Amino acid sequence: MSKKIHKRDAEASKALIISSAIQLFSQKGYASASMDELAKLCGLNKAMVFYYFKNKKGLYEAVMAQVLEEIQQTIIEENKKYTKPIEELESFIHTYAQFACSHPYLPALLLKELSDSGAVVPEMLFSSMRQLFALFSDILKRGESKGCFGASKPMVFYFMILGTLNLIVTTKPLRIEASRKEDISLDTCAKCDIDEIADYLMKNIKKMLKENK
Repeated sequence: MSKKIHKRDAEASKALIISSAIQLFSQKGYASASMDELAKLCGLNKAMVFYYFKNKKGLYEAVMAQVLEEIQQTIIEENKKYTKPIEELESFIHTYAQFACSHPYLPALLLKELSDSGAVVPEMLFSSMRQLFALFSDILKRGESKGCFGASKPMVFYFMILGTLNLIVTTKPLRIEASRKEDISLDTCAKCDIDEIADYLMKNIKKMLKENK
C-alpha cells in the first residue's frame, strides 16, 4: 500500500511541476524562466524539481512533448469522424482553434519561443512540432492524391493556420483595448469568435488549394 501511495505522490508531483512549468514558460519563455521561480510556483523545493527533471532543458522537452501530444491526440480523435480530406482539413483547423482558445498557454508558449532569438535550440522546438506537422501534411497529401486539392507546400499552409490562430489568441487583450480607442478606425477583429476566424481560414485555404489544381 505504501508503495502505491508513494507512486501516486510521485506522479502528482511530476504533474504539478509540468503544469507550473507550462505557466512559467508561457509567460517568460525558456531563456528567462528559472528553476528557482518554478520551485516557488510549485510550492516544492528546487531539489525535488531536479529529482524528477535533471535540468531545465529536460523539463522544457517534457513540457513541449506533453503540450503537443495533447493537441495532436485531440485532432486525431476528432478526425476519426471524417473520411474526406476536405473534412479532415476543416476539422484540423477548427480543433486547433478551439484548443488554442481554451488552452492559451499553447500559442503563448510557441510564439514566445519562436520569437526569442536567445532561447532554446531551434531543433528542440521543431522536433516537438514535427508530429503535428506530419499529421497536417498527410491530410494535404491525401487530398492531392484524390484530386481534391492541387499541389501545395504544406509547411506554408501549416504556418498560415497556426500563425494566424496563435496570434489571434495571444493578441486578444491588445485588440480589444485598441478597438476602444476612438482614433483607431481599423477593424481589429476584437469581437471575432475563434470559430469565425477558423471558418475564414478554411474558406481562403480551400480556395487556394482549388486554384492550384
